Amino acid sequence: MNTIQTLPGDIELRISSEPVPYREALAEMTERNAAIAAGEARELIWFLEHPPVYTAGTSAAVSDLLDPRFEVVEAGRGGRYTYHGPGQRVVYVLLDLRKRARDARGFVHALEGWVIDTLTDFGVEGFRSEGRIGIWTSDIDGREAKIGAIGVRIRKWVTMHGFAVNIHPDLTHFTGIVPCGIEEFGVTSLKRLNKDAEFDVWDKALLARADAFLGALETRCPKETPA
Repeated sequence: MNTIQTLPGDIELRISSEPVPYREALAEMTERNAAIAAGEARELIWFLEHPPVYTAGTSAAVSDLLDPRFEVVEAGRGGRYTYHGPGQRVVYVLLDLRKRARDARGFVHALEGWVIDTLTDFGVEGFRSEGRIGIWTSDIDGREAKIGAIGVRIRKWVTMHGFAVNIHPDLTHFTGIVPCGIEEFGVTSLKRLNKDAEFDVWDKALLARADAFLGALETRCPKETPA
């Protein structure tokens, strides 16, 4: 079941209450991306959850697939292997950058900022780390760990894919892969950090910062950005 709303700029906001199989979501994203590029559909921001799946980006190395206990799907986005599953909030962002600053790097930077700013509402300090894609934080042992994954594709200046934030997933499911090809760092979640939240609470906090995210896309990203 989907809840459909409209964000400023006539952007469709879709919130799926039931898990959506990854292949099904990928097919719909691909079709919608092409329709937006052709001027035949509205832009879309889609909140959802997937059944357990490992997705392979365009840079995925077979050696990073340690235990394919779940379905493995080639995603077509940038990056390496990523896990999606219950307890993880996935947000797909399909926007026409022709209406905004045509800046792929700035788009990724804005996505990261959207997640980082929202994490502060839950008492979690997220940050970027140079050379490591994703959103990072300090884990309960003080080591850096990934709490959010970023993976995007841009076709004809229309974006697809987006980000995933670990709210309360089963973190053992990540052990079947080397997440994003980075062996020396682990993954964490709001629950592991004792900041657990239901999806509706996380969604509300994220949407409260949607205007700032969209506003950030109006200008090109500075050449130098802090990690």
